[in-house]
Amino acid sequence: MQCITNTATMEHHFAAPGQLSIQTRMLTVNPLSREGEEEVLAFLARRSVSNVIMSGFIRDNGAVSPFNRGTFYVCRDRMGQLEGIALVGHSTLVEARTEAALAALARHAREDGASIQTMLGEQNLIKCFWDHYATPAVAGATSQTPRRICSELVLEQRFPIGVLKGVPGLRLATLDDLPEIISANAEIAFADTGVNPLEKDPVGFHKRMSRRIDGGRMWVFSEEGRLIFKADVVADTPEAVYLEGIYVNPHERGKGWGTRCLSQLTRHLLAQRVSAYLLVNEENTAAQRLYHKAGYKQCSRYHLILV
Repeated sequence: MQCITNTATMEHHFAAPGQLSIQTRMLTVNPLSREGEEEVLAFLARRSVSNVIMSGFIRDNGAVSPFNRGTFYVCRDRMGQLEGIALVGHSTLVEARTEAALAALARHAREDGASIQTMLGEQNLIKCFWDHYATPAVAGATSQTPRRICSELVLEQRFPIGVLKGVPGLRLATLDDLPEIISANAEIAFADTGVNPLEKDPVGFHKRMSRRIDGGRMWVFSEEGRLIFKADVVADTPEAVYLEGIYVNPHERGKGWGTRCLSQLTRHLLAQRVSAYLLVNEENTAAQRLYHKAGYKQCSRYHLILV
C-alpha cells in the first residue's frame, strides 16, 4: 500500500482568494495543551512521514516540551472541530484538512517569531504553507525567499522483508559511542542543510544525541572500535517508525554493510509495527540504491524548505 498524500485530503477544499480570507478569519489557532493530546493523535492517525514525526514527538515528550524544539499549534473552526495542527519551530511540520487551516497556521507561524530552520512536508501542502507564511502581512512588503528547496523521496518498508546475511554486531548505541555518533550526525546535518550543528549549537546537539542514545533510539555497528553503520529512530508510534541519520563509514562503503544493517534493523522494528519510513534527497542516488537493496520503495515525494 502506498502512502496517502495530503493532496487527496485537500484537493476539493481550495478556496478563491476572497473566500479564503473569510474562512481563515473564522478559524482560531492556539497552542496545543496536554489535555488535547489524544484528540491530536487521532487527527494524525493517517500515516505520513510528517504525521509520524509529530505523533512520535507528542508520545515521547508530551505536547509541551523543550525537546520538541518548537510549539504545537492547533487550528479549529468556529464549532471547535480540529482542522489542522503544526509544530512550529526548528523543524516545522504541518497537517491540515483545508487551505484555510493551512493559511491560518502559516500566518500564526510567521507571527510566532520562532527560529524556523526548515519546513518539511508533502510537496503541494508545504508549498501552500510556505506561500502563506512568506507573504508579508503588510501590503507592498517584500516576500520572504527560502535559502533552498530540496526534493525528498519518501521511502517505505513493510513486511515481508527479504532476509539478507545477518550482522551479529548490530546493537543499540551506548554513550561510549557518542563521539563518533556526534561526528557522523554533524556531517549528515551539514550535507543536508548547510548548517554545522557543532558550530551553531554544540551543547544542545550533544544533549540531543545523548538523550537519543539513552532512549534506545540509536543503532550502531562497529568493528575494532570504529563506527561502520548507524541509524536513528527519530519517531516511534504503534503503527510506524521514522528513521534518519543513516550513515555508513566512507571507508566501508560498497561492501554491503549498509544494506545488511538497515535490512536487519528494519526487520526488527517491523516485528510490532506496520511501516518504516525514511527520506532521501532525490539527487543522492548512492543512498537510494542502498535503501532499495534493503527493500524500501518510494511512496511519496516531499519538499524540504531551508528557511
